[in-house]
Parts: sequence; structure tokens; C-alpha cells
Amino acid sequence: MERVTRGQAIESLRARLTAFVDDEHSLCEVAARLGVFCGGFAQFTFLDLKRRYPMIVHSRPRITPAELKELANRWQIARQQSLHTDLACDTQVREHHLRTCKGWDEWSEADLARFVLDLCGEEVEVVPDAFAAGAE
Repeated sequence: MERVTRGQAIESLRARLTAFVDDEHSLCEVAARLGVFCGGFAQFTFLDLKRRYPMIVHSRPRITPAELKELANRWQIARQQSLHTDLACDTQVREHHLRTCKGWDEWSEADLARFVLDLCGEEVEVVPDAFAAGAE
């Protein structure tokens, strides 16, 4: 089994996941729709989503779950464009005031290894960036 750093695992995932997204579909939407990676919006209950996107819910007290997911998808894309990032995970790592999750920081090394296996078909051991990829 190959040993890779956290940063290398994220780069592998980023390369694979950017193929799924476009100007209308954020990674959060794609992950939910396809049941891949973290599960995107689907990993949260409606109440959780309302708590994560208060900027949307504030002006729409009667919003439905489908409407919230659609607007949250658009919001993620707008934030990506604003911050010049490719994926919502990259955006969320850089967000300070409008963070809806922790992005890449949400996941442990074991989680990242599982995602690399699921999405890239490679079995890897992920170690913290402080370790050299080949170090014992």
C-alpha cells in the first residue's frame, strides 16, 4: 500500500472531483446526487442545512428542502467564483465568515484514504503533511 501525505491525497481527490462539477453543479450538489465523496447536501437534515445556510433561510422562512438545496448549490458556486476556487471544499477552507462546513479540514486521514479508494481506485495510507510520503 502506498503512503501519501494528506496534501497528496487531497490533490488526487481534487483532480478526480473536478471532472464532476461545472458552472451549475457544485461538488455539494454532485456528491449528494451521485452518492459519492462526503454525500454533499444529502448528509444533512433539512434543519442542519437551515443552520448552515442562514443567509438563505433568513429571507425565505417558508423555504422547502428542495429550494434550499438549489439555492445552497448556487451559493456554493458563487462563493467558488468569488474566491477563484475549483471545488466547494477549497472554498470552505478559505471562508471565514460564511463557512458552511470545514471543507477538506472536515476529514481525517482515514476518511481521505477511503475517499481515494472509492473515487480513484487506489488503496493508500494517508499520513499528515508533516511526514514525508515515504517516511516510516
